[in-house]
Amino acid sequence: MDFNNLVSKIQETHNCLQAIAAKAVNTPLTVRNWLFGYYIVEFEQHGEDKARYGDKLIRTLEKQLVDKGLKGFSFTNLNIYRQFYLCYPEIVQSVSEYLEKSRIIQTTSEQLRRYRTIISCGK
Repeated sequence: MDFNNLVSKIQETHNCLQAIAAKAVNTPLTVRNWLFGYYIVEFEQHGEDKARYGDKLIRTLEKQLVDKGLKGFSFTNLNIYRQFYLCYPEIVQSVSEYLEKSRIIQTTSEQLRRYRTIISCGK
């Protein structure tokens, strides 16, 4: 195998596996989890009840969601959603575009469009 063949094999393998990996990402679930983190952080920073921070907010939220019969909203998961948003605020554009294309949650989509503009101007 010559060098050009090596480069071609690596490129071909990369492209093939990259395409498979892109299909493996569960976009709706990723968007959902990021949005949950966004909602929690926005509430913490701009909510009417500023006294509920940290563990107390998450524990109260967990109880309310579980009482409503929702699954997957444990204290741990809610903290993970929050951390996901805090670690990756820059994916707001992808989330916003996904919401616009799927025509769901119009209010959130508009809020994220404004947020995206603020993030872009801050860079």
